[in-house]
Amino acid sequence: MTGILPISKYSSGSELNMFCEYTMVTEEKFSEYFGFTEEEVDELYQRYLAQKVSCRNVTREGLRFWYDGYHTKAGERVYNPRSVVLALMNNNLGSYWTSSGPYDELFYYVGANVDQVKDDVALLVADIPVPAKVREYAATSMELKTRDEIFSAMVVYGFLNYEDGYVSIPNKELMDKFAEMVQKEESLGNVHRLTKESGRMLRATKAGDTKTMAEILQFVHNTESPLLLYNNEAELASIIRWVYLDAINYYRIEREEKAGVGYVDFIFYPFKKDDDAIIIELKVDHTAEEAIQQIRDRQYALRFEGKLGEKPEYTGRVLAVGIAYDKDDKTKQHECRVEVLREKLE
Repeated sequence: MTGILPISKYSSGSELNMFCEYTMVTEEKFSEYFGFTEEEVDELYQRYLAQKVSCRNVTREGLRFWYDGYHTKAGERVYNPRSVVLALMNNNLGSYWTSSGPYDELFYYVGANVDQVKDDVALLVADIPVPAKVREYAATSMELKTRDEIFSAMVVYGFLNYEDGYVSIPNKELMDKFAEMVQKEESLGNVHRLTKESGRMLRATKAGDTKTMAEILQFVHNTESPLLLYNNEAELASIIRWVYLDAINYYRIEREEKAGVGYVDFIFYPFKKDDDAIIIELKVDHTAEEAIQQIRDRQYALRFEGKLGEKPEYTGRVLAVGIAYDKDDKTKQHECRVEVLREKLE
């Protein structure tokens, strides 16, 4: 058992050449031992709840959101074990990722060596899996030159999840790392420039500044990147992940979640319970007002109401955001509307 590093085989005549190698990517056997399973995290969380502490800051849903997302060859979901343990020991959800040595090297290669990877990183941060041929041996070389070698190394080191021929960012802990990279790494070009607008987009949304929101969306649409050539709601949703990238620092963002009497495109649950909650509905070839009306009609805001007789968990404003785009409009104009569904509770 070697952990994340494959065994190096120098030659067929070396002293170590007759062995079996098992990985979570290519073999089902032993795959449950590469991380904590759902049942193991449940047990650890019950131990955490049994501790005598004045305030418990870690929720079971929080552990899933921060540290889940990896899949074994057998299809079982596993969690980052080190981060789960530290979160429960420290009574705090946060990033416990080690950022030294090979980890920094991988991000250097993504930013500086392979142009094709830049577009893939854009897709990954937009929560879109990308195809890749993963080979474990790539992690032993610091001369990573090809797209598949870079992604293979990132899977081996745990930066990416690999499932059914696709790589993806597994959880918030890693999404934060990617977001930090694209916001700092100027060599990523348009990807870097787009993320710089995300903080402005969030501020404009909270202020109800729909003119600025529409301008940012149009800027994103007109930026040269394969990711941004969209004509349906699924691809428009990918753009939303980009323009609200900064929001991951303040919100748990859920896509296509059950709410009211339907499924909402995006719900932003604030980490601070008195912050604004945001509901986003997208429309192609319809109006932003129709998007707002759907939020009202299907009662999506019920997600932020407490149980009967109880105070709501979230006490800040609840904002309805409608975003529309006419795919036949050659000017690529976007329409945005923001409506306050509920004022801040006292």
